[in-house]
Amino acid sequence: MRDSAATRARILDQALVSFASRGYGTTSLDELASGLGLRKQTILHHFGTKEGLLDAVVDRSAHELVEALEQALAAAGPGFARVEALVRAIFRLAARRPELLGLLRELSRLGPPAATRLLAALDPLVERARAFLEEEMAAGRMRQHDARLLLLSAYSTVIGVATEVEVLRAVGVDPTARSLVRRRAELLGFLRSALVLD
Repeated sequence: MRDSAATRARILDQALVSFASRGYGTTSLDELASGLGLRKQTILHHFGTKEGLLDAVVDRSAHELVEALEQALAAAGPGFARVEALVRAIFRLAARRPELLGLLRELSRLGPPAATRLLAALDPLVERARAFLEEEMAAGRMRQHDARLLLLSAYSTVIGVATEVEVLRAVGVDPTARSLVRRRAELLGFLRSALVLD
């Protein structure tokens, strides 16, 4: 049983990397199996289909993402410190688990049903974020914005700044660890000035 769970985990790890870097459409189960030293039938035994494999990758990735963000929020202070904690958590993921955020980009491109599956897993966290922003705005601590549009804009900006290596290179930013820290600081400054009322 332990070997079966380990094999399943290896397949999920490799599928995540491939879906995130090469794309779901160009990932073949034959190549995936070969790279793992397995037979394609082993993957099908565990996941049924390529779509079943994607579903399992999405479920596990969503769980990991929610866990990382929940841990960041649990340690955060009030107000803008909560926004800062989330941004820092996402940048940590970009540095340590770039394939996880790469999967988010790929799912955005793929659309339903995979993107819908991810959104369903993240929805409770998104609703809490929306409620938090609306409370901060109502209390006069943050500028008035449409909270849902703000979340979408912040998500796109944070994920883009944290992960779009080729875009960064095209605008002359070298995607090193040092530049990642600098980009995070600049993004936090931008978000603070856009959100926080002095």
